[in-house]
Formats: sequence, structure tokens, C-alpha cells
Amino acid sequence: MGPAASDGGAPARLPWLPLLPWQRVAAQALLARREVFPHALLIHGARGIGKHALALALAQGLLCEEPRDDGLACGRCPGCRYAEAGTHPDLLRVERLVFDDEGQALVPVDTIAVDRIRALIDFVQLTSHRRRAKVAVIAPAERMNASAANALLKTLEEPPPDAYLLLVTEQPGRLPPTVVSRCRRLAAPRPGADEARAWLATQGVGEGGIALALALAGGAPLAALEHADPTWLAERRAWLDAMAHPERLAVTALAARIEAGGKEERGQRLADCIAWLLSWTADLARVGGGGEARCHPDFAAPAAALAARVAPAALFGYHRRLERQRALLAHPLQPRLVAEALLIEYVALFS
Repeated sequence: MGPAASDGGAPARLPWLPLLPWQRVAAQALLARREVFPHALLIHGARGIGKHALALALAQGLLCEEPRDDGLACGRCPGCRYAEAGTHPDLLRVERLVFDDEGQALVPVDTIAVDRIRALIDFVQLTSHRRRAKVAVIAPAERMNASAANALLKTLEEPPPDAYLLLVTEQPGRLPPTVVSRCRRLAAPRPGADEARAWLATQGVGEGGIALALALAGGAPLAALEHADPTWLAERRAWLDAMAHPERLAVTALAARIEAGGKEERGQRLADCIAWLLSWTADLARVGGGGEARCHPDFAAPAAALAARVAPAALFGYHRRLERQRALLAHPLQPRLVAEALLIEYVALFS
């Protein structure tokens, strides 16, 4: 599917993600030995460390017409320019953003359906237009529904010559074992603390906010960049202020904050709610065991006060249920009701 004109007249296209500094060595190691580059590669790791950017760098390197000595894409040849512009005929990106019915804008979808995987299979069977390779990127791969994942199996096992499938996931456990077993796995590199701080500084995050943003993101710099947003930080503080005082937590009012905006916004707010509950209860467990509040250091004092009031076994059980609920985020029927149920259970921990 080619790019379509957006309302502003510019072509609508998937955003290009440049290679990040801490991913460079991994990309070089794979691309320098193109003759043994895996035809099916599963790139996995935590959210916000640059897995998707790494996959696109590998795709661009495979399609580059004048690769550098280290195997990385030159960034200047026609193949590189087409890839970055979203118009390369030999690169297919199967992602959560798709064109709307009018072909005028990109909109998110919950799942990757089987028809898109069938289109991918047809795509890799075609001869390369620019005689380098055929590359398809699936991100996030765990969003494939069961039919889509099953349809991909034969192509993963018997890919056409010079065809490469790059799957990106932060939850490999949600992929069928039959898919995982047909791919070579690559754990996406994480940056060191100094490297993450330096990168965030280049993105305009103030020195005073870098440490908190990284703590909130578990050290993942791309997630930390999102967490440095003042609106997100204000919403987080409202939730944590409420969770720090369970005896007066207004469940209905707090859960109602999820309702603003459209379906995508509600889904993201529920994801944030579950993430805050997970990280907050993890801090309570750490503090209760004599450790420090690692996820929310600015709420260390409230965490210390609450940790003594909750039974460890009940806290761990609740944390496991939150993890199970997070795995179902793609299909929440009523985000507000899900949040209400989780908050009611949270308050009950301190009864």
C-alpha cells in the first residue's frame, strides 16, 4: 500500500525510527555477515529500549545499495532514501498503524489480522524490485491474532531466497511457541545508565527530570522520554497520590479519569493505570523487604508508610493478577470497569 495524502497535503506514512547509539553494535554484528543473516529474526526486550528502531536499521541495511564497510546502511543511496520515506517497494511494515478507509490518515488497530499476514506472504514471494532483498517487519508481533500467526508459520519455516522477516516483541511469551521456534532470537541491547542519561539530554529532557524519568521507565530511555511529558507526570501524580492513601481512595472518581478521549486514549490510560499499580505494588514489596522504592523514588515516604500495613502474600497475589490483566490489555471491554475492579481489590489489601 503506497502513501496517501493526509489532510494537510503531505503524504501519510509510518514514522521512520533512526538507529539508536546502544543498538549500533548489534546491528553491525548482524549486517557485517549478511551471508548468514537469519531469514526469520525475533527481536525481543523491554518496552522503550529501541527494538523497533533496531529492526528498521536492519531492514535498511539489508536493502542498502551502497552499504558501509561495517554493514550498516549508508543513508544516502536510493534504497536508503526510499526506506526512510516509506516508499521502498521491497520493504513492508506490518504494524499497529494502518490507513483509514479514505486512505487519508494513519489510525491504530488492536490486532494484526490474518489478511495483513497473507498480504505479507504474497509480498515476500515477489521478485525484488531493486535486486537486493525483500524485507518485512512485524511490530509488535504479539498483536498477531491466532489465525495470522498460524498463516505465517510456513513462510517462517521456508522463506523464499533473499526474503527476511523481522518480528519485534516485548512479550515473546504471548507468541505461539511454533512461531518462536522458527525464528532466531535476538535480545535487543539495553543502554547503560550513563548512555541513557546522555541520550535523554540530547532529546531536551532537563537534567533535573532525567533521573526520575528513567526510574519511572525502569531504565528504558524511549519510555523515559514519554514519562518526561508534564501532562503524563501530572496524571501519574494524581494516581499515586490516591494510591498512597487507600483509606480515602475514591474508586469511581479515579477510574472515571480513564474515560476521556477516544478508544485508543482510553486503552492507553488503562495501560498506564495497570503499569502504575504494578510498579507501585512492586515498590511496596521492596520497601517491606528492607529495600528502596526503585520505581517511584519521589513517593518513597508514602510507600514506607503503607508497606507495613499490607500482608506480603496478599500483595504478591495481587501483583500476579495485575500481570495477568496486563496480558489482556488488547481486548478490554470496558476500561473504566476494569480499572474500578483493580482499584477495589487494591483498597481491600489495606482493610
